[in-house]
Amino acid sequence: MTTPAPVQVLLGVEGSLGRITLNRPKAINSLTLDMVRSMTAALEEWRADDRVRVVLIDGAGERGLCAGGDIRALYDAAKAQDDALPKAFWTEEYRLNAMLSHYPKPVVGLMDGVCMGGGVGISAHGSHRVVTERSKIGMPEVGIGFVPDVGGTFLLSHAPGELGTHLALTGAPVGGADAVALGLADHHLPSERIPDLVAALAEGDADAALARLAEAPPESPVAAQRTWIDEAYAADDVAEVLARLRARPEEAAARAAEAIGTKSPTSLKVTLRALRSRPETLEAALDQEFRIALRCISEGDFVEGVRATLVDKDRDPKWSPDRLQDVGEEDLRRFFAPLGADELGLSG
Repeated sequence: MTTPAPVQVLLGVEGSLGRITLNRPKAINSLTLDMVRSMTAALEEWRADDRVRVVLIDGAGERGLCAGGDIRALYDAAKAQDDALPKAFWTEEYRLNAMLSHYPKPVVGLMDGVCMGGGVGISAHGSHRVVTERSKIGMPEVGIGFVPDVGGTFLLSHAPGELGTHLALTGAPVGGADAVALGLADHHLPSERIPDLVAALAEGDADAALARLAEAPPESPVAAQRTWIDEAYAADDVAEVLARLRARPEEAAARAAEAIGTKSPTSLKVTLRALRSRPETLEAALDQEFRIALRCISEGDFVEGVRATLVDKDRDPKWSPDRLQDVGEEDLRRFFAPLGADELGLSG
């Protein structure tokens, strides 16, 4: 007798609260296509359910909300030259991201613990975005030959100054106070109060619950470094950003340059181009990210980046090309070129 597979998304209505709990704790709740579909179906059902006045998205286990998309599944599909899964996953995931941004009821994203990549996409576009002292939030995609997606280029390009560019190019995670300062979150809550928050949300008033339980965040370490970050990252060329970082006296600037130097040159250049396009709407950003994502699979460094990070785990990716100066303008243009009939089409 086979043991049934665990349910990957727990759904329930508690009082006036519709609760969506990602339930792959061993994988830090990494998103699969089935999970995206379960979330979408629940949100569609609750849209017209008068019992549900507030929605909460949280994660099972102690490690975090969500470590991102199920990258290994996408890698396996890419290795098999099967683009059906990547297309379906990103189509449905990005549509879910857009749905959350316009949902007619309050959506509380509990960004406790690890919240990376796809985890940001299911939390940072909702109406009430909550972090704790345990939050570790980031868009580390350039380290696997990919780009910040799930609306990441929209969020990061609209962060104060060049703070978003710093996060995108280094791939470095930030804490809860930083997330508030960058505009990725709204409320800072002591993690010990999470059970109280869930109970309060069941009463049906997200604003009242957070007004009672949230606290002012501590000072943001990243925002405190804005002077050198704004100066170094203001350039529109990655090589110039690196030169400015290396010329700075701050130790943190040198560490940033070292981190950027290990990332995919193609992903770095595509990411900076996407940020500088500064999409005016989330939907425009998602449409652009969809084009880029599919190109990262077919001709970018995604397969090699995932191999080095998650498959062989040798941490020694062989980027192609492996120098910034060898990524030409025509190479960049291909990542942004329209997809014809395959366009996502969220922005009309």
